[in-house]
Amino acid sequence: MKVVVFGATGGTGRAAVRELLDGGHEVTAFSRHAERLELHSERLRLVSGDALRPEDVEGVLSGQDAAVVSLGVNDNPLKVRLLRRSRTPTNVCSEGTRTIIQAMHRVGVRRLVVVSAYGVGETREKLPWPFRTAYRLLLKEQISDKERQEQLVRNSGLDWIIVQPVGLTNGRPHGEVLASTTGEVHHNTVPRDDVGRFLASVVGGDQFLFRTVALSA
Repeated sequence: MKVVVFGATGGTGRAAVRELLDGGHEVTAFSRHAERLELHSERLRLVSGDALRPEDVEGVLSGQDAAVVSLGVNDNPLKVRLLRRSRTPTNVCSEGTRTIIQAMHRVGVRRLVVVSAYGVGETREKLPWPFRTAYRLLLKEQISDKERQEQLVRNSGLDWIIVQPVGLTNGRPHGEVLASTTGEVHHNTVPRDDVGRFLASVVGGDQFLFRTVALSA
């Protein structure tokens, strides 16, 4: 398959690119600074652009079979919450996804896999109270943006899958994860490499089509 990964230089996006390449796919890595990816393959194309710019997004989606969206704000949550400073717009998930969905309709790409977060949407009430407090105090804007993003995906009319990993780490991958459509989790963390492997595994399948999948180690 030909797959474009939006947010390819973030930790999860990078892991998805690597796993998709390992699976034999042709991958287009899209990011504001795609040259920072530091991965090399004859099946990898690096494209620098802005997910909020329709012309950038439509150009990169043309001729693709699927899109993986791993957008997010990587700045320190305290800085974003208290100082209102962020190198990335705090609405990048919803507005970037809106732009991607609109472009997918225009160019005829159907498969959409979106990385959200556990505790958003269908799993909101399953989040343990300490994490609810952290979401409310430190991540209010980002979580609200994720809520809007998920709603856009569910109403997109595309063939979508929403993946909700629990707390992401850079730890050694376990190789196996619990993928639950009922919000069940085993642990409160999951390595990004395991999330990337899961994203690569579902991009072409129908097992989780039109479902929200909680992902934990």
